[in-house]
Amino acid sequence: MSKKPAAIRGTNDFVKDEAARFDHVVDTFRRVARQFNFRPVHIPVFEQTSVFARSLGETTDVVSKEMYTFEDRSGDSVTLRPEFTAGIARAYISNGWQQHGLMKLSAWGPCFRYERPQKGRFRQFHQLDAEMLGAGEPMHDVELLAFGQQLLEDLGVAGNVSLQLNTLGDPDSRAAWQAALLAYFRRHEDALSADSRERLERNPLRILDSKDEGDRRVVAEAPIIDEFLTDDAKGWFDRVQGGLSVARIDFERNMRLVRGLDYYRHTAFEFVTDALGAQGTVLAGGRYDGLVEAMGGAPTPAIGWAAGIERLAMLVDGVNEDPIDVALVPMNEAAEHVGLSLLNALRSGGGVSGETFARGNMKKRMQRADASGAALALVIGESELQKKAVQVKDMSEGDQTSVAFGDLGFIGGYLAERRLRVMEGEGESMPAFSAWFAANKVRSK
Repeated sequence: MSKKPAAIRGTNDFVKDEAARFDHVVDTFRRVARQFNFRPVHIPVFEQTSVFARSLGETTDVVSKEMYTFEDRSGDSVTLRPEFTAGIARAYISNGWQQHGLMKLSAWGPCFRYERPQKGRFRQFHQLDAEMLGAGEPMHDVELLAFGQQLLEDLGVAGNVSLQLNTLGDPDSRAAWQAALLAYFRRHEDALSADSRERLERNPLRILDSKDEGDRRVVAEAPIIDEFLTDDAKGWFDRVQGGLSVARIDFERNMRLVRGLDYYRHTAFEFVTDALGAQGTVLAGGRYDGLVEAMGGAPTPAIGWAAGIERLAMLVDGVNEDPIDVALVPMNEAAEHVGLSLLNALRSGGGVSGETFARGNMKKRMQRADASGAALALVIGESELQKKAVQVKDMSEGDQTSVAFGDLGFIGGYLAERRLRVMEGEGESMPAFSAWFAANKVRSK
């Protein structure tokens, strides 16, 4: 017997509750993006390897250890995207999008990193992404953070998440701070972990977010960015903090929060939770004014964030899958054929969702129809075929009424009104279908 196929390590299959929570995160993101006027952008899932090597840095763990890189049949080196920002920056340059001025872009989809799978971290994972290119004011930072905060609130997870905020200053501030850090860490090199000793020459800022206990003791006394901020950099950060206060977005200052690459400037932030163990960051980003220029484009101020869909979905309480509107219960093959035609007409004409329950005895069919959560059951037997009518059963009230094929539009109208009342919190005031149908039938004459 052949061996059963298995999923590749670090990938996941989602169905039922997991799929519903995943889709709920995406749907909420797309809705909030529209509220903030972020427009969708779609980019390839793979790029030339140089796009990510230049944007993420040759010495970063992502580039040196985690990227899925391969040669295509032309011998070109291509990489599955490990994140969105680099690809969006490449598209901005390639397509001359700077002509559009400020661009507020949103995207979501799969990303790929070869790393040890952990809770909320996979080799194929999915991200939400929000970017503002051509955004040269501190209030753009506030707007982007407000987008992230609103997303978390609408998902119902904001109570479990806190915003940590820092500044990396302007280039002069950052260069002075980095030189001071380098000198400090060299004086304490013997106390650093092996990983941090490697980072010391490549990127000393990354030592600040080391999880090693010995490193953390050294970092506790390291110079802080505030000692090196220029007046312009301090003014920028003050305006961001003031804007967040006006927007009533709570935050905590985290002076050790960094982004390691030179093109990051000013604002850096993370929304973190203690509900997921060590993998506590659910949404993070920062200002990357130097990226587009570093990739060969014109100087472009920009800021963005990314959020892990799987991690957010873990924080979301159970999401009920939308029940179907109608359950078609045909009593014989002829009734099934006619019923399918009627059901398709309701789907296309009235936006009605439905499912057919055509197997098993009548009791079992009705049990499955009831379990589906359908508001109405459409029962068709030999008698109904002769009369060219269906028996419509209100599944919550239990009453039943006959509706001619030509009057099936009333079913769509009833369900539309029912959905509207539910949205407005008045679902309990909806009459049973038989009463509603009788009243509206009279009014239509």
